[in-house]
Amino acid sequence: MFPKWFTEWNSKNPTNIYGPAIVVGAAGSAVFAAALLVSFGQPFATDSMQTGPRGTGMHVAKYVTDINTPDPTIEDYYTDEPYIPEEGEELAGDIYENVQVLGDLTDANFNRLMNAMTQWVAPDEGCAYCHSGADEGIYADDDLYTKVVARNMIQMTQSINENWVGHVQANQEVGVNCYTCHRGEAVPSEVWFRIDPVNENAQGWSANQNRATTLSQFTSLPSDALYQYLIEYETIGVHDLESRVAGSIAEGEVASIQQTERTYSFMNYFSNSLGVNCVFCHNSRAFYDPGQVTPQWATASLGISMAQEINADWILPIKDVLPDHRLGPLYADAPKAACKTCHKGYQKPMGGLNVIADWPELATTGTPVYE
Repeated sequence: MFPKWFTEWNSKNPTNIYGPAIVVGAAGSAVFAAALLVSFGQPFATDSMQTGPRGTGMHVAKYVTDINTPDPTIEDYYTDEPYIPEEGEELAGDIYENVQVLGDLTDANFNRLMNAMTQWVAPDEGCAYCHSGADEGIYADDDLYTKVVARNMIQMTQSINENWVGHVQANQEVGVNCYTCHRGEAVPSEVWFRIDPVNENAQGWSANQNRATTLSQFTSLPSDALYQYLIEYETIGVHDLESRVAGSIAEGEVASIQQTERTYSFMNYFSNSLGVNCVFCHNSRAFYDPGQVTPQWATASLGISMAQEINADWILPIKDVLPDHRLGPLYADAPKAACKTCHKGYQKPMGGLNVIADWPELATTGTPVYE
């Protein structure tokens, strides 16, 4: 029954019970593991999405379990079909006081959207989160900063859906609404504040790196990339591959090694925000060649410009409206947005769910179209 070598070994070691136990245990474990794999499949199986020509290593690999597990916040998304307005219906701006945006909506659609915003942003607090007199049926006052901010965010959402179609609707009708960022929280996750310098014992470039922070994605790369690129509009670039090139680093004509590191910090943030790797946008053998990028590169580039505009035109201006506890710890700056604020680690926010299909009021700065 047993192999010859085992019989001989056993006859020479009649009192050694550990050896056979180990052999039997290992064999039994192997059989058990094989049975699990056959029954339930490979738990670490991967699948990949090809992003470039074959043979270039341009693919984004992910665990199959992750691919089959959608964003859990999608389950909590609230939506409601719009009411088709009838001719002659009274508008919200004529019914209620101090309606500065959305006043051209009918009463039914106005209240439908107000209810949705409550579910998207403050489901626990309810209407009183923005309206101090909600319990008494008074909604006109602007005494809460949250109402002022919400009004601004409505206009921002309309602007994004109308002016940044190339990013938020690059491949299909998707768009954004309040839930895209908030996910049922009053303050969206993954907002950021300026934190540099992160090393008070150093000066210059050394003061901005070699500290594991959330903005450096817990690497030694610079922690000021989001601020420099999204707020200060610094040019994104890496050093030239040639050993000697014409141009001055001091004059900004060519990128320095330090600027390259800052760019890598930003790109690393990009990758983690979308749950992808470098070749999602770039050809890994020619990062420097804009002629060999993928279509996603153009969408991402628009996203950078969009984030710059969102912060400059809509978020930074409301700093003086926000209370101290909503401001940053070092510079008392407003909480700012970037890629991860919407994407939350997924290639498409909420798996590419169309979040403006039922909300034409947020799809345009003009008169909504109901179909």
